[in-house]
Amino acid sequence: MFNREQKVLAFKVLSDLLLYNDNQSNDDVRASMVLFKEACTKAASNNIWFTEDSIAFAVEQIGRMLESDNLDRWLELYPVFKVVDNRLVDVLPPKTIGVVMAGNIPMVGFHDFLCVLLCGHRFLGKLSHDDLYLLPALADLLISIDSSFRDLIGFTTDRLKNFDAVIATGSDNTSRYFEYYFGKYPHIIRKNRNGVAVIKGDETSCDFDRLALDVFTYFGLGCRSVSTLLVPHGYDFRPMLDSFMKYEYLKNHSRFFHNYEYIKAICLINKIRHYDNGFLIIEESQALSSPPAVLHYQEYDNLEQLESFFKDNGEHIQCTVSNGAFFKNSFDFGKAQMPELKDYADGVDTIKFLLSDELRK
Repeated sequence: MFNREQKVLAFKVLSDLLLYNDNQSNDDVRASMVLFKEACTKAASNNIWFTEDSIAFAVEQIGRMLESDNLDRWLELYPVFKVVDNRLVDVLPPKTIGVVMAGNIPMVGFHDFLCVLLCGHRFLGKLSHDDLYLLPALADLLISIDSSFRDLIGFTTDRLKNFDAVIATGSDNTSRYFEYYFGKYPHIIRKNRNGVAVIKGDETSCDFDRLALDVFTYFGLGCRSVSTLLVPHGYDFRPMLDSFMKYEYLKNHSRFFHNYEYIKAICLINKIRHYDNGFLIIEESQALSSPPAVLHYQEYDNLEQLESFFKDNGEHIQCTVSNGAFFKNSFDFGKAQMPELKDYADGVDTIKFLLSDELRK
């Protein structure tokens, strides 16, 4: 019988391991922890965008997400998770949920992994070739904490087979393939989204230091990474670019700096107006998505224009940041890559989907 409390406890222990490297664990857990650290090193060798720092940041965020208070607060949002005598009152027949994971940032599929398992289903992950090692090693670490997970977790690099429902994350192009191939199954299909920052115009250098986390964490490759700035008409970018100079070391990342040099050359050849601090290009564009080393901006004159922008582009925006979260439905600067468990990708509640009537059939 599925015991949710036991599963939740295992994730809480996993949090302690990731954050504090608990040395009081048993031999199996210690051995799995060693293998997980080796997987982190291997992942950094396999993908140039997965640096030691970015992997460490992702591990820490997962650890924080799984802290006891955070897990309990999140699960309390769902009355269906009521427990009597250590058993769920309403338990669905376990289904196999195929999860197609993007490889843009380390362990980007972890939240889906967590949701599937805590809803009592089996997780079948389709790994991205850009992120082959991390989540399987983390799953092995979880299994070493609670062996009952062993039969509930599987991974593949091939086409998904023998599944009952699908959660797939990809680009706007791959989403069309997902719709064609998975449309007949219960599904969540996520498209490309980006982060947007609303700039009021009175931000300080300290504020820009926090905004820089939203721009440069994961080299700007996350769906929550800020790729577009909304700035007052005639905005002076020099203070922002000066504050961003703390990230000048990104020049040493060959792929990031190659993007910068390529876009700069295009701007110069085509005489495109842009701002440049030696490793970051800021250019005006209506496109919300921008490549690493590039930020797009759009100007606004009043609050009505801002509201119109979000009304027209809402389905392409993953999250919004503003200083002190002054703008409605936004996160504070520096919080884009630190979502809470309830901050679902594309605003679609994964738990509700996994407990829906569709999956009772």
